[in-house]
Amino acid sequence: MNLDLDAGETAFRDEVRRFIAASLPAAIAEKVENQRPLAKDDHLLWQRALHRRGWSAPLWPREHGGPGWTPVQRYLFQRECALAYAPRLIPFGLNMVGPVIIEFGTEAQKKRYLPRILASEDWWCQGYSEPESGSDLASLRTRAERDGEHYVIDGVKTWTTLAQFADRMFCLARTGTSGKKQEGISFFLIDMKAPGVNLRPIITFDGRHEINEVRLDRVRVPAADRVGEDGQGWTIAKFLLGYERVGIAMVAASMGQLRRLKRIAAAQGLDSPTFRDRVAQVEIELRALEMTELRIVTAEQQGRSPGPEASLLKIKGTEVAQAITELLVEAAGYDALPDRWRLPQGDNAPPIGPDYADSIAPYYFNWRKTSIYGGSNEIQRNIIAKAVLGL
Repeated sequence: MNLDLDAGETAFRDEVRRFIAASLPAAIAEKVENQRPLAKDDHLLWQRALHRRGWSAPLWPREHGGPGWTPVQRYLFQRECALAYAPRLIPFGLNMVGPVIIEFGTEAQKKRYLPRILASEDWWCQGYSEPESGSDLASLRTRAERDGEHYVIDGVKTWTTLAQFADRMFCLARTGTSGKKQEGISFFLIDMKAPGVNLRPIITFDGRHEINEVRLDRVRVPAADRVGEDGQGWTIAKFLLGYERVGIAMVAASMGQLRRLKRIAAAQGLDSPTFRDRVAQVEIELRALEMTELRIVTAEQQGRSPGPEASLLKIKGTEVAQAITELLVEAAGYDALPDRWRLPQGDNAPPIGPDYADSIAPYYFNWRKTSIYGGSNEIQRNIIAKAVLGL
C-alpha cells in the first residue's frame, strides 16, 4: 500500500530505514526472516541499539522517555522494522507493563521501573493465564492476601512466554471474592527471584522452550508493587489487552513472510495455478487487513484508544498469518516434513535439502497458538458482537 506521506513523514521513514541498515546485524535479520529461534542476547542487542537512538518505546510519551511519535510515525517505524526482518520488540515490558505503569502507576513505580524497562535492564513476563483460566481470564484462582505491608500470593500461571529469561512478572491475582468474578482482581509486579517463585519449562510441539509454568508458593510482594487500587486489576487488564491484540495481528511481519513464501515457491519451481490463486487470496486479505490497521492509526490520531476494531485486527491478522504458514509448508513440500528436522543429522549435517526448509514446520506448529493467546478469536467475536453489532 502506498501511503500519502507528507515531507516530514517521508523523511522520518527514510531515517528509520538508514538506522536499520546501519544497526541491524544481518545474522539476526536472517534468523527472523527464516523464523529461527532468537537468543536473549539477540533481542537485547537490537533493543539496546534502539534505546541508544531513543526509539525503544514507540508507545511511550516523551515525558517518560519515549520518542513522542505521532501514530503515523509509530506505524511507519513498526512497518519498516518488520519489513527489514528486525526482531519484534519483546512486548511484555515496553508495550504492556510500561504503558500500564504510565497510566495507573504511582510516581515511585514510574521512577523505579520505567528507566529499567527502557534500557532493557529488566526482562518482564506476563502472569495472566492459569491451568483452568485462559480465555475466561476472570475465573483466575491465584490469590493475594494482605499481610501488613505485603501481599502473600499463591497460585499457578501457565503459558508464561520467555519466563526463563525474565527478571520480573506482572501478575493478576484475586484479592476479593464478593460481587462479579471480574471484581476483586488486582495487578501486581513480582520479582522472579523472590522466594516461592518456581518455574517449570513447557516444551512445545515444535521442540522449543518458549513457554513455562510458574508456581507462586507464599510469595511475598510489597504492597508498593500493586499497580492501581485494590480490585482495579480487571480494568488494567482490559487496558493492556487492547494494545496486545493490535500487536498480535503483525500485519507488516506477515507481509515479510509473504515475500519469503514467494521466494520459496519460485526456488521450488512451484507454478500451479491453484497455488498462485491461494497466494493471491492471502495477499488480498492482507492488504484489506492493512486498511483496518490504518483505521486504528486514524483513530489514534484523533485521540481515541484501540476499540472493537482491535478485535477485528486480531482475528483476521492471526488467520492470515496461519494461512501463510500453511502455504509455506506446501511450497517446501517434502523438505518441510517434521521428521526431517527431528531425525539425527549424523554425516548429513546440515540436513539434505534447502537451508530455508528446516524452520518451516516448527514455524507452522508454533503459529497455531496465535488464534488463542491475547484472548481467543472466539472471545474476540463475542466482543465484536456486543460492541459493534449490539447483540
